[in-house]
Amino acid sequence: MALWVDKYRPTTFCKLNFHKQQAENLRNMVQKSDFPHLLVHGPSGAGKKTRIMAIIRELYGAGAERLRIEPMHFETASKKKFEIMTISSSFHIEVNPSDHGIHDRIVIMDLVKQTAQTQQFDINGGREFKVIVLTNVDQLTKDAQHALRRTMEKYVASCRLILCANSTSRILPAIKSRCLEIRVPAPTVAEIKSILHHICKKEGLQLPEKLATNVANASGRNLRRAILMLEACKIELYPFIDDQRIAEPDWQLFIRKTATMIVSEQSPRKLLEVRGRLYELLTHAIPCELIFKGLLEESLKNCDLTLKAEVIKIAADLEHRMRTGSKAIFHLEAFIARFMAIYKKFMDRTLADFV
Repeated sequence: MALWVDKYRPTTFCKLNFHKQQAENLRNMVQKSDFPHLLVHGPSGAGKKTRIMAIIRELYGAGAERLRIEPMHFETASKKKFEIMTISSSFHIEVNPSDHGIHDRIVIMDLVKQTAQTQQFDINGGREFKVIVLTNVDQLTKDAQHALRRTMEKYVASCRLILCANSTSRILPAIKSRCLEIRVPAPTVAEIKSILHHICKKEGLQLPEKLATNVANASGRNLRRAILMLEACKIELYPFIDDQRIAEPDWQLFIRKTATMIVSEQSPRKLLEVRGRLYELLTHAIPCELIFKGLLEESLKNCDLTLKAEVIKIAADLEHRMRTGSKAIFHLEAFIARFMAIYKKFMDRTLADFV
């Protein structure tokens, strides 16, 4: 049985529940004969992938929904072989090159070359080009982005690229200048509530207005997370009640506990312990941006106004360095060490004032 988030994912522009004017503009663009490279960006859970799949569905028809999962094999200059999983149809292919770190350049060069040289299986597709969807483009190395820029120009006649990213801050200007940028904003709380009510109506469930509001607020305007939270609530207790407990993701609780540890004691021993917890989060594929944001939000709850300004300034500097650097753990640990230092100084000064 499919999860609600997959079961009720819109497949066409007319089924999209929010940002309807943007959907209409995208449909008009697709109907034009000249289809450009696209850069679709916005926060997690805003509906980027849904709109990309709607674009492909509008380009090629229902045949684009017949998907298959296949491995692709690559070889480095040192003869090291590796494979990457792709999701594809006869008209498009979707891949996340950043999964293979420093080898992402090879994935991009070989993937685009192979796709550009392969003809469509269905001659009734109506388009002379295939589509390559690259996700998490903002996580690509600089070498991979330079390779992507060259391949975008070389194979423009036989394929189009749709790039998907959460942020454009780490994407080269040369790539952005070759794409039509489309920003998908996060849905509002009211829009999320409307979608939750729609899903419950389809499932034959009664959703209290207060619970819908609580789920929408707890999701942080992430629609995917809101739908998953609602389904978890249904499994835990139905019929729904107004003040029903909303289960939080395990990683969120883990980050909150880590922040509590940082505030409880500031010492090299505690910093080493926190470093181990950071590695555990990163090895479980929790994005470093989410870890940074969670630690900052929880840490600020224990600071006064003056200290908050100093902590936010430090966090902004280190978060920028993390986005432009390559090792997230260095910058996460630097933030924790800096916070421990200023928080301990603040606590010592506060205790001295009371004595």
